[in-house]
Amino acid sequence: MHPKHNILGIQISTISMSNLLDDFAGLIRSSSKASVCITPVNSILAARKNAQVLAIYNNANFTLCDGVPVLWASRFLGTPIEQRITGLDLLPALLEFCATHNFSLFFLGASPGVGDTLKAKAEELHPSINIKGVYCPPFAAKFEKAENDKMMAAINAVKPDIVLVSLTAPKQDIWISENLEYLDTKIAIGIGGAFEVTAGLINRAPVWMQKAGLEWFYRFTQEPKRMFKRYFIEAPVFIPLVILQKIKSGR
Repeated sequence: MHPKHNILGIQISTISMSNLLDDFAGLIRSSSKASVCITPVNSILAARKNAQVLAIYNNANFTLCDGVPVLWASRFLGTPIEQRITGLDLLPALLEFCATHNFSLFFLGASPGVGDTLKAKAEELHPSINIKGVYCPPFAAKFEKAENDKMMAAINAVKPDIVLVSLTAPKQDIWISENLEYLDTKIAIGIGGAFEVTAGLINRAPVWMQKAGLEWFYRFTQEPKRMFKRYFIEAPVFIPLVILQKIKSGR
């Protein structure tokens, strides 16, 4: 088991990408089940306001550090997280990992056509990759039972090793928590908007901006309406809360 560190009440995994993928291989080969949540600042703040989401993140097998501010907070609190693992980094690594080890994938969610584009891109990059299915449900705040059953049936018909769920957080994490036990799969990952970026439909920030902690600004310039609340209303609350946690901890 890997250690986890407390960031504003959420237990964030401290693990490297290579060790994470090794753990995935072990889980698949042992036919175990695991849930993976990827938690940027807005997800952590959402969990503080919602007891269900908080419990989901704290009970997930892996709750990954997505974002330089979360990495900074862990160091400031004296409990440094080993590596930032974003959905944008994890998805390309997973495609190569699955192609190499002959593990199968299923793409669930995103906008219409995105999953199919990602499948084509993945098969172009990794000809041996086994993508067993793609399903894009209609947009809904919460899926009706008939639609939910249809989603699960599509997955269970092909029995993939890993299901990647792109329904935005925390909706994707709630869906995984509620349905994983009924899915014929080993690992379910809430991957966020990584489908579009990995498929080449949206550009990712240059590496220098990623390392400088400016990826958020690049994303804002691409999708200002969608990202304004996240980055200019929610995110500024994060740093004072981390400072308060530091004071209360007595470190």
